[in-house]
Amino acid sequence: MLAHDVACALRVLYIAGVPGPYDSLLPPAPNPTMRYRRILLKLSGEALCGREGGFGIEVETLEHVASELADVHRMGVQIGIVVGGGNIFRGLKGASKGMDRSQSDYMGMLATVINSLALQDALEKAGVPTRVMTALEIRQVAEPYIRRRAMRHLDKGHIVIFAAGTGNPFFSTDTAAALRAMEIQAQALFKATKVEGIYDRDPVKHEDAHMFTRLSYDRFLADRIGVMDSTAVTLCRENHLPIRVFKLSTRGNILRVCQGENIGTVVEETPTTPGL
Repeated sequence: MLAHDVACALRVLYIAGVPGPYDSLLPPAPNPTMRYRRILLKLSGEALCGREGGFGIEVETLEHVASELADVHRMGVQIGIVVGGGNIFRGLKGASKGMDRSQSDYMGMLATVINSLALQDALEKAGVPTRVMTALEIRQVAEPYIRRRAMRHLDKGHIVIFAAGTGNPFFSTDTAAALRAMEIQAQALFKATKVEGIYDRDPVKHEDAHMFTRLSYDRFLADRIGVMDSTAVTLCRENHLPIRVFKLSTRGNILRVCQGENIGTVVEETPTTPGL
């Protein structure tokens, strides 16, 4: 009974965010207000530099993202993350300038490793045990990706950041996010973007742009919507994995989508709503 009481006390302190040596020993208990128990979050590289088309990593933005993820983690949600590398190097852009496509894609993968290590550092400073696993072996700085080990990390209450995409050229980090979501048996794929959701046209250029609240996989693919590549969406469709697209910069949005709030746009099986 004494051991049980100590475990309960440690869990209360952990969920309350009180720092202590027990942090790595006791994963947060599932919170009944959370709709999802395990998620995969896709972040663009631009999300870490704080502005569209920017370069590098902005520390304040990184801390903001880490703080929000820590709040979600304390609610008992198991979190896998895939980070892009566009704030450092974009493979497609390199190829368009005459570089070999495979070579430029590998450079892009290394850029995602840099972003992943930066995010790991910010998360651990926020009190969240975090592991980086890479599709390319770089053992001195991160673990090689092994599916069962990744799932074990999640069960132990660690956030897992999947770096280096799929490890293969010609595949985007969106596709890597969809693939890892299937492998770790995530309940949903969340893509955090700079806009509120998916629109019928560019909301920056068109004030009358309409945002969809729900969209079918087939409609997404037929309309060639650019917020996520078709390979990733097709993979989600074939495995019945819902995709939620929402705005990252709105504080608390990650927690809200984990609670099941209807924000942003959900892409799933053919909706029942007419016109979609």
